[in-house]
Amino acid sequence: MTTHPGTTASVTCSALGFGWPDGTPVFDGLQTSFGPGRTGLIGLNGSGKSTLLKLIAGELTPTSGSVRTQGEVGYLPQNITLDTGRRVDDVLGIAATRAALHAIEAGDTAEEHFTAVGDDWDVEERATATLGSLGLGHIGLDRTVGEISGGESVLLRLAALLLARPEVLLLDEPTNNLDLYARRRLHQAVAAWSGVLIVVSHDRELLDLADQIADLRAGTITWYGGNFTDYEEALAAQQEAAERTVRAAESDVRRQKRDLADAQMKLARRKRYGQKMNESKREPKIVMGLRKQQAEVSAGKHRGLHEERLAGAKDRLDEALEAVRDDDEIRIDLPHTAVPAGRTVLTLRDATLRHGARVEGGFDVHGPERVALLGRNGAGKTTLLRTLAGELDPVEGEASAQVPLRFLPQRLDVLEDTLSVAGNVARFAPTATNNQIRARLAHFLFRGARADQNAGTLSGGERFRATLATLMLAEPAPQLLMLDEPTNNLDMASVRKLTSALDSYRGALLVASHDVPFLRSIGITRWMLLDGGLHETDPDAEDLLT
Repeated sequence: MTTHPGTTASVTCSALGFGWPDGTPVFDGLQTSFGPGRTGLIGLNGSGKSTLLKLIAGELTPTSGSVRTQGEVGYLPQNITLDTGRRVDDVLGIAATRAALHAIEAGDTAEEHFTAVGDDWDVEERATATLGSLGLGHIGLDRTVGEISGGESVLLRLAALLLARPEVLLLDEPTNNLDLYARRRLHQAVAAWSGVLIVVSHDRELLDLADQIADLRAGTITWYGGNFTDYEEALAAQQEAAERTVRAAESDVRRQKRDLADAQMKLARRKRYGQKMNESKREPKIVMGLRKQQAEVSAGKHRGLHEERLAGAKDRLDEALEAVRDDDEIRIDLPHTAVPAGRTVLTLRDATLRHGARVEGGFDVHGPERVALLGRNGAGKTTLLRTLAGELDPVEGEASAQVPLRFLPQRLDVLEDTLSVAGNVARFAPTATNNQIRARLAHFLFRGARADQNAGTLSGGERFRATLATLMLAEPAPQLLMLDEPTNNLDMASVRKLTSALDSYRGALLVASHDVPFLRSIGITRWMLLDGGLHETDPDAEDLLT
């Protein structure tokens, strides 16, 4: 990594190559650059987004080529672990400066204190202002990390980066595990950023703040101007054009096949005619031999021309197919999950939950309602779902479901890692035949040998899809489905697959999530806020930020 003071900040990857020690390649000759502005770096799970950020940050070393940066780099990794004993000012990187400042204020005029402070006499005011801008104004500089929540520790690490004023800021899934309040604070910080910013995220609202989208696919980056919504529109237009090209190429292949078949028929007729002439000996033998030789040469050229044309048409079809993305959607009919509109499927009465959450009065879910559960990190959303699922007993009150239910937890520990995908479904649907299971799994995009993969070998997105299939295909069919932060760590393609699967589900749905665009996409009918009690809310309400 090199720094060039006084120049425009940028990141340049030149013939960048990287592979893991086991030989798995990630990049081979990647050429790209990032300039000023906010870039949303997107791609499928496993495409190398986090690896690229680590290469830019200097945490990984290229196996070939280079990464050059102009400007200081600040990096917020996806998984942050902070020592719970560290003080807030230490995490912010200002502990030494503060100590020197306080010593001077106490009358100690030693030269080392003035050297430590330098020109940063307002360091405490800047730190407090930065914390306040991220909704952390209530956190004192002398508190320890162990006294704040996990979401607050992510924002604290971001505050440290903002205080350091890097010219290049790298954010890897910064909104993972952040509640709605913290997400919006982070969104505001990103919107105000003026340097080079590269953010890897599946948070649609965050990606809609981007100035450009970098789509990482098969080791290559394709650039799109505008935010994520603009990218989707451009991609849809591209895919429509690509599909038209595929249809034209398929038509050409069919035409070339017909032409080749016609040519072969004509040649066969000529051959039969020549054989008849030879048998009847109507012409001298030398003449017939010459005719046969000429016919064979002509036939070979004719056949070769049509075969060449057919091969060319097939090549054009293959090229056209490569431009069409595999965006298979999950489409399955689940009639047994249907619930009549008036039926009560879930009841909660004057419940006190573990860890102190309290639900006064009653809360019922009727028919195929789709209910979103919002609340700050630590408010008790997961505890509430686990109580409703019967995994925890309420301390007081009543919590019960009147229909078959299934619960998809954040940790995705429903699957047996040593069993195949089909084997896991069979555990939950014991009366289904192997053929029935495989037919149903095909609708969840586990076709053929993919259904035989062991659960322990699946990628994050595949594991989520297999877990969803296992629960939705269970016996008896679930008429209440509860999901806890289902979009965490899913790429955008996997989120679309989840949305399409839920479109097929006819039962009641209760979803705890901070991802408001996702919640809107699945047709939420009621928004509930868990904040001491449980009450209806508006996800756009300004008071959710306070």
